[in-house]
Amino acid sequence: MAPTRDYYQILGVAETATTDEIKKAFRRLAKQHHPDRNPNNPQAAERFKEVNEAHDVLSDAEKRKKYDQLRRYGAFAGVGGNPFAQRGARRGPGPQGSTAEDSGDFDISDIGGLGDLFSSIFGRRGAGRESEPEEVETSVTIPFRVAALGGSVPITLAMPEVCPTCGGTGAAKGATVNTCPECKGRGTVSFGQGGFAVNRPCPVCRGKGTVPSQRCPTCQGTAEVRVEKRINVDIPAGIEDGARLRLKNQGPKGRGDLIVVIHVATDRFFRREGLDVIGVVPINIAQALLGSRIKVKTLDGKSVVLRIPPGTQHGQRFRIPRHGIEKNGRRGDMYVESHVTLPEKLSAEEQEAVKSFAEKAGMKY
Repeated sequence: MAPTRDYYQILGVAETATTDEIKKAFRRLAKQHHPDRNPNNPQAAERFKEVNEAHDVLSDAEKRKKYDQLRRYGAFAGVGGNPFAQRGARRGPGPQGSTAEDSGDFDISDIGGLGDLFSSIFGRRGAGRESEPEEVETSVTIPFRVAALGGSVPITLAMPEVCPTCGGTGAAKGATVNTCPECKGRGTVSFGQGGFAVNRPCPVCRGKGTVPSQRCPTCQGTAEVRVEKRINVDIPAGIEDGARLRLKNQGPKGRGDLIVVIHVATDRFFRREGLDVIGVVPINIAQALLGSRIKVKTLDGKSVVLRIPPGTQHGQRFRIPRHGIEKNGRRGDMYVESHVTLPEKLSAEEQEAVKSFAEKAGMKY
C-alpha cells in the first residue's frame, strides 16, 4: 500500500509551516475524521490514522528533521520518486535470484545513515502501534465562579473499552483464533515507495496478528465496545479560559490520557482582569447624588457593606481588598463598578421637581 501524499500534504501545510500551524491543521483534520464522528466510515478511520501519523512526526522537532532528510532523498510519495532507482538497478542479485532492478528494492543501510533515520522515525510503529495509549481531547464549559474558586465538574464521554464478552480477544465463545492471513501473524504490513518500506498496523487484524474463526457477537470482532464514561474533572482555582487539563489514564480503555479544554462561561455579575474581579452594581440617581450604603456579594457568596459616597459617577470603581481570585499564593482584589440607572418615565410632578433642581444647580436642559 503505497502512500500518494507525504506528511505535509496529508496535513495540508507548507514545508515551512510552524509548529502552531501544524498543530492547528492536525486538530482540524482529527476532529473532522475522528471515528466517533464517522462510526460507519472506514475511509475516515484510515484518514484519521494518516493524520495522526503525520502529526506525530512533524510535531516532533527531531523526527521532523530526520523526516525532511529522507524526504529530500525522495523517500516518500509526492516528492518526485526515488532518485536512487538507477543505483539500485546496478546492484547484484537479490533474494531468490532476483535483481534489484527486478524487485525495485534498494538497500538504504549504506546511504548516509538513511536506514537509521527510518528506524528512528518509524521504528516504534508496527506491532506496538495498536497497544500505544491513545490521547483523547474534549472540552467543557464551566461556571465563572467554579473557574475562580475551583471545584469539580462532571463530564460524560463515549469511549472505547475492552469488550466484556470476549475480554478483548474479538472471538466468540468457543471460536478458534488463527494466524492473520494478511500479515502472517506479524501484526504489521509494509508500505512505501521503491525500496523504502515502512511498517504500519495490519488493517485486517488491527495489529494483533491473529483473527478469530467467529467474531464476538458483542463487539463484532473489534475487541472493544463504546461506553458512556462519567468522569469528575477537578478544576484548580484561578483557571483561565482555554486552559488544558491532562487526566492521566482516563482515556480509552483506561490507558491513554484525556485532555480537557476549559471554557469559562460569562457571569451576570463578575468579570475577570488577571486575579482581580469586577462586579457591576446598579445604583439609582439619588444614591449617586446623595450617597448610600449597599450590600454586595463576593465571589464566595459572602455579603460586604459598601459605602457609596455622594457624587458617585457612572462607572466609578470601589476596591474591596483581597476578595479576588487566589492562585499560586497570590490573591487579587474585588472592584465594584457603579452603574447609575435613570428612570425611563417621569410624572408631571417629577418633571417639575427635576426642572427646579436643574435650575437651582445651574444645569442646562
